Amino acid sequence: MRRGTAAAGADAIRPAGIHRSALDLFSIGIGPSSSHTVGPMRAANDFGRRIADAGGAARVRIRLLGSLGATGIGHGTPDAVVAGLAGLEPETCDPAAVRGCWQALGSGGTVRIGGADVTMAMGDVELAPLTRLPRHPNAMRCIALDADGEVVADETYYSVGGGFIEREGGTPVGTPEVAFPFPYVSGAELLAFCAATGHDIARIALGNECALRPEAAVLAGLDTIWAAMADCIRAGLTTHGVLPGGLHVPRRAPAVAAQLEAAGPGSRHASDWLDTYALAVNEENAAGGRVVTAPTNGAAGIIPAVLQYALDGMPAEAHRAAVHTFLLTATAVGSLYAANASISGAESGCQGEVGSASSMAAGGLCAVLGGTPSQVENAAEIAMEHNLGLTCDPVGGLVQIPCIERNAVGASKAVTAARMALHGDGSHLVSLDTVIETMRQTGVDMSAKYKETSTGGLAVNVVEC
Repeated sequence: MRRGTAAAGADAIRPAGIHRSALDLFSIGIGPSSSHTVGPMRAANDFGRRIADAGGAARVRIRLLGSLGATGIGHGTPDAVVAGLAGLEPETCDPAAVRGCWQALGSGGTVRIGGADVTMAMGDVELAPLTRLPRHPNAMRCIALDADGEVVADETYYSVGGGFIEREGGTPVGTPEVAFPFPYVSGAELLAFCAATGHDIARIALGNECALRPEAAVLAGLDTIWAAMADCIRAGLTTHGVLPGGLHVPRRAPAVAAQLEAAGPGSRHASDWLDTYALAVNEENAAGGRVVTAPTNGAAGIIPAVLQYALDGMPAEAHRAAVHTFLLTATAVGSLYAANASISGAESGCQGEVGSASSMAAGGLCAVLGGTPSQVENAAEIAMEHNLGLTCDPVGGLVQIPCIERNAVGASKAVTAARMALHGDGSHLVSLDTVIETMRQTGVDMSAKYKETSTGGLAVNVVEC
C-alpha cells in the first residue's frame, strides 16, 4: 500500500491514503482498451514531449512487450502509439483520427513529433509478446535516435490498467499523493471513517476529492463524466452496423432498444434496458468510439448501465445528486481495488476489470437506493465474490467476444448484489477487504494465457471466420 508524507503542519504525519480521484479513475478516452489503447497513447505522448525536450530525433522505435504485444493488433495499440507520438491525447482527440495511423506509415513515413517530422515505418513499432518484464505485463520500450543513430531518449513505460501509466524510474502518473482528510487504506478503515464522522461513503470520497480541487470543480467534473457516459449510451443505442476487426460481430443494442420501445412500457422490464445500456456502451467501445474508462474500457458499460438504470426509476430533479452519490461511492470502492489488487486484465484477468466494475456499480447503486455504509460495502463484496476467477480471453484480441455480453451480465450482477445487500442490515461473514485480497491472490495464481494474451480459453476455442 502506498503511503505519503504531507507538508509541514498538523497533517505532516498523516498517511496519504489510497483514494484515487474520480476525475482520474473515470477518464474520458477512446476505445477499445484503457490499458492497450489509452495507456499506450498517453505513454507515447509523454515520450514525444521528452523527444522535443531532448532537441528532437531522426527516428523512433517502439517495442510493445508482453500483453501489449500479444493483443496489440486487436486493441489498436500500434495506432494509439503513433497517434500519441504525434501529440494526440485520448481525452480530446477525434477517435477517427487514431484509426489507421500505424498502417499509414507503410515502409516509410513521417510523424510530426514536437514540431518536427520524424521518420517512422510500420516496422518501427514492434510487437514482442514473448518478452515480459517483471514489473507489469503491459510494457513498452521507447527509443529515439538522432541522424547518426545515437540514442537521444530511451524510456520504458507500463500501462497498469484503467489508462494509468508509469514510467520506469519515474513517479506514477495520476493522482498526486496528498494529505487526504480521510486517508483510508482498506474497506474497514473506510467504514471506520463513516462511523466516526456520521458521513456516508460518498461524503468521505468527496472530502478527499476536495483535497485535490475545489468542491465546485469536483462536482462539475462528475457532471462531465456522466454526460460523456450518457452520450456513449445514446450513441450505442442509435448506431447500426458491424464492428471492426474481422469477427463480423453485429451491433445489437439499436435493434434491442427498438424492440423494447415497440413493446411499450407495460410489457418491458427495467432489466432489459439495463442489459441494453451495457451492450450499447461496449459496442461503442469495440468500435473505437468515445467512452469513459470505468474503471477500464473493457468494463466500461457496467457503471453507466447501472447508473442509467437507477436514474430511470427516479424523478429528473433527483438525477444530479444521484449521479454524484453513485460516482463518488464507486470511486471509493474502485480505489480499494486499484491500490490493493489490480484493475488490469493483463495482470489479474477479467475479474480485475468486469469484477471491479460490477463491485463499484453495486456499491454505487446501493448508496443511491439509501443503503448504509455497511450495506454498500456488503453490496460491493457480493458483486466481486461472484466474479472471482473471471478470465480475460478475448477472441482475436478484440474487445468484443466475450467482453460485450460480459458487461451486460456484470451489470445484472451489480443490481442483484445491491438489492441483496439492501435486504440485510450490512452484517456479513466475508468482508470487502477479504474478497479484494482473494481477487489479488487469484490473479497471481492465474495462468498468463488467461490474462489478456488471447492464448487460452475462448480465444483459442472459438473458430475465427
